[in-house]
Amino acid sequence: MENDHLPCLDMLAAVPGILRGLMCELSDEEARWKPAPDRFSVAEVLAHLSHSEGHVYRARLDRFMAEDRPEFEPDDAQFHLDLYRNADPEDEFDHFEEQRETNIELLLTLPSSAGERLALHREAGEITLAQQLHAWVLHDLGHVRQIAELVRARKYRAAAGPLGKEYQIKP
Repeated sequence: MENDHLPCLDMLAAVPGILRGLMCELSDEEARWKPAPDRFSVAEVLAHLSHSEGHVYRARLDRFMAEDRPEFEPDDAQFHLDLYRNADPEDEFDHFEEQRETNIELLLTLPSSAGERLALHREAGEITLAQQLHAWVLHDLGHVRQIAELVRARKYRAAAGPLGKEYQIKP
């Protein structure tokens, strides 16, 4: 039987588990560590993911399905930085995970043909729901990489002693 689901659902469903694995040995203090004042901590990245999950991706998904050719403003994460400061890593991850589960449940009810629904993105132009799902995964994976680098830098590099010096890390 041919798969009649939208693209990217397996990866979208996998991301919370990937993040949980990356953070499995991280203390609260380590999750709140910032490599520089202008860089995010793991906790802040989780807050951003949680906020984006509902206010960008779910909001767009709902509009894709409810409206004919909705118009989307670009999302500017810089505008929401105050929301991310002092974020509790566990609370933010739990909220992200709950939202993702709900979003996947909805996406699984939609046929693959829903991927052809159109919207107008004010910067990118005309986009399809399938393209939005691919961009969602791109966003997720960029932050998975960011969290992996933060974990490498804060948790493992120093503990590797002289063996850690050979690694190029850019948290």
